[in-house]
Amino acid sequence: MYVLYDFLPSGNGYKVRLTLKHLQLPYSLVEKDILKGETRTEEFLRLNANGRIPLLQLENGECLAESNAILMYLAEGTPLLPTERIEKARVLQWLFFEQYSHEPNIAVVRFWMTHGGPTDQQKELLPAKRKAGYEALDVMENRLKTNPFLVGDRFTIADIALYAYTHVAHEGGFDLNDYPGIQAWLKKIANLDHHSHITDR
Repeated sequence: MYVLYDFLPSGNGYKVRLTLKHLQLPYSLVEKDILKGETRTEEFLRLNANGRIPLLQLENGECLAESNAILMYLAEGTPLLPTERIEKARVLQWLFFEQYSHEPNIAVVRFWMTHGGPTDQQKELLPAKRKAGYEALDVMENRLKTNPFLVGDRFTIADIALYAYTHVAHEGGFDLNDYPGIQAWLKKIANLDHHSHITDR
């Protein structure tokens, strides 16, 4: 059985849990509180030298880090990852977009706003972060206003990766009222079989 080391409020961890749920793969959850430094212990650093969650321990004992790498591993050979070369590349395109354009802005601002911030230093960065976050949402809306999902016409790990922090973007003060395509997409995913909430174990 897989063992998932995770922090429930984390969208990056939620991506993995949601993928496991959709694939109906059993796993054991080990919660690690990043706010208490529980991923910086010697024991955990032996599993992941980068000291971050999520971390998936495979059935053979090997560990795999980085949320989108874990998604690719789990989705291989399943309906969540296309087999066509260009469609698989488009999934990767969205996964890179999520980590470089979406997560550093929408997820970071959400963390600031829900964990005692923003601090004075974060307040200075907030306008630029919000601008970049809305630019990322604009890219998604451009796709989703005329398409049901991000890649082709089916649900993939690209949707899971970007759903994770988009559906809680309001917690960072992002207003999705002007994004009807994104709103319809969020509802569509929330109504899929085997869906679970971000704080579900």
